[in-house]
Amino acid sequence: MFTRHYPHWPPALPKSLSLPQTSLYFNLYVSARRYPDKAAIHYYGADLSYARLDEEVCALAGYLQRCGVKKGDRVLLFMQNSPQFVIGYYAILRADAAVVPVNTMNRTEELRHYIDDSGATLMLAGQELWPQVEPLVGTTGLKRCIVAAYSDYIDAGTDLPLPEMVRAPRAAAPRHDVTLWADALAERVEPSAHLAGPGDLAVLPYTSGTTGKPKGCMHPHSTIMFTANGGVYWGSATSDAVVLGVLPMFHVTGMQGNMNTPIIAGATVVLMTRWDRDCAAELIQRRGVTGWTNITAMLIDFLANPKLDNYDLSSLTRVGGGGASMPEAVAQKMQDKIGLPYLEGYGLTETAAPTHVNPIHRPKKQCAGIPYFDTDSRVIDPDTLVELGPNEVGEIISRGPQIFLGYWNQPQATKDTFLEFDAHTFFRTGDLGYYDEEGYFFITDRLKRMINAAGFKVWPAEVEAMLYAHPDIQEACVIATRDAYRGESVKAVVVLNPASRGKIQPADIIEWAKERMAAFKYPRFVEFVTELPKTGTGKVFWRKLQEDENVKQAQAGR
Repeated sequence: MFTRHYPHWPPALPKSLSLPQTSLYFNLYVSARRYPDKAAIHYYGADLSYARLDEEVCALAGYLQRCGVKKGDRVLLFMQNSPQFVIGYYAILRADAAVVPVNTMNRTEELRHYIDDSGATLMLAGQELWPQVEPLVGTTGLKRCIVAAYSDYIDAGTDLPLPEMVRAPRAAAPRHDVTLWADALAERVEPSAHLAGPGDLAVLPYTSGTTGKPKGCMHPHSTIMFTANGGVYWGSATSDAVVLGVLPMFHVTGMQGNMNTPIIAGATVVLMTRWDRDCAAELIQRRGVTGWTNITAMLIDFLANPKLDNYDLSSLTRVGGGGASMPEAVAQKMQDKIGLPYLEGYGLTETAAPTHVNPIHRPKKQCAGIPYFDTDSRVIDPDTLVELGPNEVGEIISRGPQIFLGYWNQPQATKDTFLEFDAHTFFRTGDLGYYDEEGYFFITDRLKRMINAAGFKVWPAEVEAMLYAHPDIQEACVIATRDAYRGESVKAVVVLNPASRGKIQPADIIEWAKERMAAFKYPRFVEFVTELPKTGTGKVFWRKLQEDENVKQAQAGR
């Protein structure tokens, strides 16, 4: 067990936690009875109490069961941050099924894979996303869709700036196999007894990889419960905490920080569907927000607001995040403006968010933090598998109660991602880093091909596979290019078919990809070349293209 960090462990916190032997839904059940009239969610001027939240969760769970959802089934959740996301998530769990959270930037062809791979027959979706879903209902395994209008839950008289999708009125059901959210709740179907327990599948979030197609990460109730419950202790969360929920909840960091952890504590979540720096500052001021988890691009925009000094931000006691290292200059600017250090953490979809977090009393800048409760992390040479010492860079491996069970229907990928080491089974993160003399971990690079675009992971193989569907593309290689705002952006180096050369422009490829890929995923830059460099075995030498791009960016001062 790695213990080098123990001398710097948060005072008064245990190093090990007893894991509740209940389902995730049970957390809401308890909080709804402890704090029935307290606001569970504040959404653009309107409060949703814990009692009403649980009531609507149960009503929707009953309706899902009437539609045929049963224990162990997977249900797609394709929504923006909203009360309906929270209700839908917990209703699926209350029905003893598993949530498949889907990034709302996915397009129709990307959605097809989630449906086919998960075997889901029902989806909960925001009405603004229906055009992406419509071609798939009835033509795939997806048989029914429940569609929600976010405006159902706002204060119509609010003076807060509303995103268009939130302001949009409820539309009529577009076809017979679509049920409106309000109609499903109005049925008030009583759900059957809740049977799911700690070992049952709860969430199946998808992550991509080197093989191209996204893979489902199998998380039972226990793994999600562990990091959510640990978050209550690490952040000293109480029922009086008020959390600003801006990170998307289809991603594990937002899912835990914006929803599951606050619900355990009986806290209030102030939800935002779309990022807006003035609206965020206004909500912090009005609602007395105490905690805020964000990403680098978001904080940079927030601090750049020329009107920031007009807002009272004194209620904040904790600001942090992960996904990408926070530049020291930005962290210092936040310290100067708000008087708080930026608390970074590190985790993956496979680990239900954190394996490492900075201690609140003693954080380090641009640092992943120290291993979480009950978490054992090591650094090994990725080739020899020999354990490395302080300040030696290698692959980070971890084990703990938050590690997923494996990839859905992918036994070989599951086998490849686990390692028997020091008489225990460790998860190979694929990230390179080191720990210092005090046991704090730092991420330096990635072992796997991956692009970090504003906190969203983009796997080049997946983008390349989709680009090959373009009739004019002969070969394509996807690499990262530096981006001052997003950190990294996607670039495609393309060889056109001979007949297409001189007839098509890079902008044409970008527009084609934009229509078919999620906004964070499609190439923002396309470069045409006559040939791609190859290795001795004939494989595309992507690393050389990446190195050449890095040199060009450095010369350009980016």
